[in-house]
Amino acid sequence: MAGHSKFKNIMHRKGAQDKKRSAMFSKLSREITVAAKMGTPDPDMNPRLRAAVMAAKAQSMPKDNIERAINKASVGEGENYEELRYEGFGPGGVSLIVEALTDNRNRTATNVRTIFSKNGGNLGASGSVSHGFSRLGLISYPASAGSADQIFEAAIEAGAEDVESGEDGHEIWTAQEDLHEVARALEKSLGEPESTKLAWRPQTPVEVGEGDAGSLLKLIDSLDDDDDVQTVWGNYEVPDEIMEKLS
Repeated sequence: MAGHSKFKNIMHRKGAQDKKRSAMFSKLSREITVAAKMGTPDPDMNPRLRAAVMAAKAQSMPKDNIERAINKASVGEGENYEELRYEGFGPGGVSLIVEALTDNRNRTATNVRTIFSKNGGNLGASGSVSHGFSRLGLISYPASAGSADQIFEAAIEAGAEDVESGEDGHEIWTAQEDLHEVARALEKSLGEPESTKLAWRPQTPVEVGEGDAGSLLKLIDSLDDDDDVQTVWGNYEVPDEIMEKLS
């Protein structure tokens, strides 16, 4: 998973999530509720909520589930979640950023630290790895949205900063403050994207060898499995031939 699939590599294997739909829907619902509580329950007027709803739709989350999550915020129901970010190191010298939504800071910190230590990694201090990433907006489209040239032209015209295209799809990067303006412009020319979100883009990717790849992916899977963890970002690239062996 290198080159054409850089973003799939950074975000890890989305296919592994498909077997955990209940847990995935729970995380999506949590983000929708938090986004709705922080702003208005109208996605058109709340960029974060709009992004959360789009992410849920991209994972085929039922409409009733989405509306229920928004209504929880509207009537003041549901837990009050705190946004946390953890930074650490995985096998092969890889840097990882873990984003969480939690109603119990101590529980989440203990779980994340334990997962790192049990899987060949170690949790670092705040800021220990984030300096090696850029905080940007990310808009994802499937390969069927158009050719690399078509997507590039549409993205630049919409105000994007960079585009990565491959057989897995297209990743369009923007300044974080321009994310939703660019996303709206792209919807007019390309249709609704698969996802729109703020992301951590590594400045210097690290290629991981076969000896460390299995342990690294196990670490990331274990973090993904934690109920409080929303997203795991990393600066790793695993060559396609190694990914095939591990699949």
